[in-house]
Amino acid sequence: MSMQSVAWDMMYKSSTQPNSKRLRGDRRVTLRRIGEFARPHRRRIALFLVLSIFTAVLTVVTPLLAGRVVNLITESGSETMIVGLAVAIALIAVAEAAAGIGVRWLSANIGEGLILDLRRAVFDHVQQMPVAFFTRTRTGALVSRLNNDVIGAQRAFSDTLSGVVSNIVTLTLTLAVMIAISWQITLLALILLPVFVVPARRMGRRMAALSREAAEHNARMSTQMTERFSAPGATLVKLFGRPDLESREFAERADRVRDIGVRRSMLQAYFMTTLMLVSALALALVYGLGGWLAVQDHLSAGAVVSLALLLTRMYAPLTALANARVEIMSALVSFERVFEVLDLRPLITDAPEAIAVPGTESGRPVPVSVRFDDVSFAYPAADKVSL
Repeated sequence: MSMQSVAWDMMYKSSTQPNSKRLRGDRRVTLRRIGEFARPHRRRIALFLVLSIFTAVLTVVTPLLAGRVVNLITESGSETMIVGLAVAIALIAVAEAAAGIGVRWLSANIGEGLILDLRRAVFDHVQQMPVAFFTRTRTGALVSRLNNDVIGAQRAFSDTLSGVVSNIVTLTLTLAVMIAISWQITLLALILLPVFVVPARRMGRRMAALSREAAEHNARMSTQMTERFSAPGATLVKLFGRPDLESREFAERADRVRDIGVRRSMLQAYFMTTLMLVSALALALVYGLGGWLAVQDHLSAGAVVSLALLLTRMYAPLTALANARVEIMSALVSFERVFEVLDLRPLITDAPEAIAVPGTESGRPVPVSVRFDDVSFAYPAADKVSL
């Protein structure tokens, strides 16, 4: 067993043993442990969900009022009523903006609070490990768990949670209102959804794969720079005459990162073009069929306008929800990587009958004597415990 693999072998065993707190692949265990960390923030999470739902409701109300204004205009309605509805639309816009700011404030507080709790828990837990753990563990990988994975877990609360809740509510209310106005037009508009949702899901998987590959190459470049730009690393490169080889390896990784960046940009461009095309086709369908029904007195002009506005607000939640699974899975992976560290059991612990170290008297430390009993020295094997 290699000198640096012992600690990570401990991580693997802690995640695969039957009595482990976390079973690999068991998402329910991960979700339950996430709930334990989120419990101190439950009040803010509840308020956060309420504000998200309130914002989604306001998003649906505005198109209905706009349709009502159009009906009053076409029917030569009361000017006072038209002005009143316009003022109501303006007030709703202000309320929606204020609620959005509140949602962002709460999500930031919840996410940053979660980061604080996770970082403190991981840092305190790692400090309990013996010295051998640190001599045999890759420091960069351990720091990555404390930084990158904790931040990835934070996004689950600050971004993914708010997006999923508000988008589900917005989509549900939008579909319900559209069906109430005209189920025929709504049904025809939904025919175009597979043209949009299926590519969106495939696009999300491809984007996630490219992001992972880019992250791996960036991590390797960072490791190469850290090692080669140190005095020992630079000395070894010079001694073995490898500057050209090192430059070639670094350039290959950098070229690959560049190619991945171009592919990601083009995939995003294709996706946005498809989204705009599907939205335009759906709008044309609503205006065409809705206009024909309005001429036949089966539907009002205001209803057609409301349907068009609701339709434009339906595709944004669909876009987010189509990629939500990728974001949720990425967040769960981050949580699991953090929990792997927390599941490590310190190989050296204080005995239950251990005597506490004396404190101070009159501001001065109390003298303490230390006696070594049956202590020996040896170079430990890679799989043995050492201080």
